[in-house]
Amino acid sequence: MKRESIKQLYSWKENPDRKPLIIRGARQVGKTWLMKEFAVEAYPQYVYVNFEDNEIVKNIFQKDFDIERILLALQLATNVTITTDTLILFDEIQEAPRGITSLKYFQEKAPQYHIIAAGSLLGISMHQEASFPVGKVEFMDLYPLSFLEFLNAMGEQNFTKLLLQKDWEMISLFHSKLQEYLRQYFYIGGMPEVVSSFITHKDFSKVRQLQKNILDSYDRDFSKHAPIYEVPRIRMVWKSIPSQLSKENKKFIYGLLKEGARAKEFELAIEWLKDAGLIYKVNRTKKGELPLTAYEDFSAFKLFVVDTGLLCAMSNLPAQVLLEGNTLFTDYKGALTEQYVLQQLKCIKDLSIYYWSAENSRGEIDFLLQYETHIIPVEVKAEENLQSKSLRAFIDRYSELHGIRFSMSGYRKQDWITNYPLYTTECLFM
Repeated sequence: MKRESIKQLYSWKENPDRKPLIIRGARQVGKTWLMKEFAVEAYPQYVYVNFEDNEIVKNIFQKDFDIERILLALQLATNVTITTDTLILFDEIQEAPRGITSLKYFQEKAPQYHIIAAGSLLGISMHQEASFPVGKVEFMDLYPLSFLEFLNAMGEQNFTKLLLQKDWEMISLFHSKLQEYLRQYFYIGGMPEVVSSFITHKDFSKVRQLQKNILDSYDRDFSKHAPIYEVPRIRMVWKSIPSQLSKENKKFIYGLLKEGARAKEFELAIEWLKDAGLIYKVNRTKKGELPLTAYEDFSAFKLFVVDTGLLCAMSNLPAQVLLEGNTLFTDYKGALTEQYVLQQLKCIKDLSIYYWSAENSRGEIDFLLQYETHIIPVEVKAEENLQSKSLRAFIDRYSELHGIRFSMSGYRKQDWITNYPLYTTECLFM
């Protein structure tokens, strides 16, 4: 299974000013696999320590940060002789007391060693130690497989090449096949274990069981890591997301959690889920002008989950309904499609993602993006409906902008808008 993120790891390795690298991401997005795959590809040897299940080395940072002593302990525990050509992998680093802080001393006292650490975004975000190595480490965020990575994993590298070439005439010839893969991706999602299972077994029931297992592990994390008084509110927010996204206006409404709910009650729960990497929060922006962050409205936002497949599992959506179509399955298509587009956009570096709505609530742009000096209004359509009244009105207001619409229709360019097939979302910035 090839991950695009491995290219970032090679860039890190080749940088003479590299610092210890922390790979951040929600549980089960493939951090361990990526580290080990890179170690095998790029280094003559590596040493791997998982602090969650290795009690011998779990406390090696407690006494002091003497690098020679720490390296000796690692060598004794793993039977690997560590040199400057060895990649040192620290997994679940948040489970080792003072483990994250130790990276500061590796950077200051022994920068010749190559170190990659990984941990749940949750554990790293909730880091309780007095000294976080600010400025002494680098970060890389890892997300579930994108649609292009999913195609590659399915053995369809030629389709990936075709999409990246943006040969619209050729793409149109394979439109139905790409739509079929897209519907599969909606249901399966991009969690590596789930994708791997489907490739091996082609069994949607196994897919759903693995997704439920992942959701159960997240629920256990709520109790394990969150303040006990906050756990009920975290669960309420988490479980409400499918219904929040099923609304025509997908702005998060506190009143759907319980009658009379207020922001003050649930702000911490939302931030906790965000810090854990389990949800994406997309804030409203009031204007379509640079920089979008200057017009950010923190009181209005939409919440999405980490993965479209997990959203299907949370919603108990049967595979045949999505894959074969069903007249009863209409409104929720919009929720899944917007979730999918947001998930692809999150994989793009240096892309700021907002949404826009009018002050009088008449008119909304699904996503408003800032990429370098460009502002890009984006509309998402679940089917082939090409009506875009809100986007048209927005472009009339900001005439220098050009709109993008993602839909199940093929490529079509007009003077004020370009329609792209949904399966090309990630390709636009490549």
